[in-house]
Amino acid sequence: MIQARKTLIRSACLITAAAASMVALSVGVAQERDLRLAAAVGQPAPPPVLNPRHPETYVVQRGDTLWDIAAKFLRDPWNWPEIWQVNPQIENPHLIFPGDTLTLVYNDNGRPAVTVTERGPVAGPVVGGGGVERLSPRVRELPIENAIQAIPYAQVQAFLSRSVVLEKKQLAHLPYVVANKNGLVSSAGQDLYARHATAEKGSIYNVVHLGNKLVDPDDNEVLGYEGIYIGQGRVNRPGDPATVRLLDSTREALIGDYLLPEQDATRTNFIPHPPAKDVVGQIIAVMDGVALAGQYEVVVLNRGAKHGLDAGTALRVYQTGKVVRDDGGGMGGGQGGKNGREHGTFGKKVRLPDEPVGTMMVFRTFDRMSYALIMEATGDISVLDTVRNP
Repeated sequence: MIQARKTLIRSACLITAAAASMVALSVGVAQERDLRLAAAVGQPAPPPVLNPRHPETYVVQRGDTLWDIAAKFLRDPWNWPEIWQVNPQIENPHLIFPGDTLTLVYNDNGRPAVTVTERGPVAGPVVGGGGVERLSPRVRELPIENAIQAIPYAQVQAFLSRSVVLEKKQLAHLPYVVANKNGLVSSAGQDLYARHATAEKGSIYNVVHLGNKLVDPDDNEVLGYEGIYIGQGRVNRPGDPATVRLLDSTREALIGDYLLPEQDATRTNFIPHPPAKDVVGQIIAVMDGVALAGQYEVVVLNRGAKHGLDAGTALRVYQTGKVVRDDGGGMGGGQGGKNGREHGTFGKKVRLPDEPVGTMMVFRTFDRMSYALIMEATGDISVLDTVRNP
């Protein structure tokens, strides 16, 4: 027992010493350190930090997102699961509806929690003409499409129904255009012939042109390709090759273009949360052909399901530090030595620290890649910027 206690004390001291050596870390990293330290010594994790301007109650409005609501109560919206008080009377405890009244309360241990205290008229029947119904212990049956979404759904809908990222390994199994009925190209209203399009008559395919390579900067391996959406086609005559009629098109379909089955873009109620483990990755593409990403722009990361990412994972974006020339002290008008080279560093290069410039939420994952939506941007976000745990 004494030996075990000594080991425990020594472990705690080592952990404390390690924590003390990291005081220069950012607030987000320091918070993660505190959580691990608390877990190591058997103490409860500290409560999430509230927004200094948090309301005591909030009535959910149409157009709200879960991220916006979380930001009203928390400094870091991705900690929402830590304060969301599950209500047993609600069938799906994560769903919030317009008109619901959310109230900040404190548990017996002093930890903050947010709970639904009143149901609004949108969420259920009106009682007594007052527009609000007190919650009672019964099942809440409401269409999920009426629920508040975690992120602006319109910004990601196309990326859920039309995969515009093609994984390298899937290309060998996709149907493709082998010929066009009217020459080298096809447009809306014309037919094309596709190999391996085995779907039955009337099935819908998205026609996609292969775009730029998506390269993992870690090892320069090609992970996949950007897919340029051409249009939709319907199988009019099954077979191999099958005859596909282009129903609409944004540009001409070419021989070699790929066909992807139309996917059901089911509304997903993403719950913001930090990664389950440490993640360090990079942005490898900004979608829609833009160079810089701002709020509600979609980016592609070189991290995916195999790295522990899933829908709802929140990450912080760091702008890659610039490389500048170090001319030594005095070159900027200070009191350095002769010719401003007192420290003997003239002409050397130095890389500035990465700076936080925003937060993002992953909304769709592949094996080694994922889509993420920029939720907040305080500076320019571009390809090769780093993403890490918030």
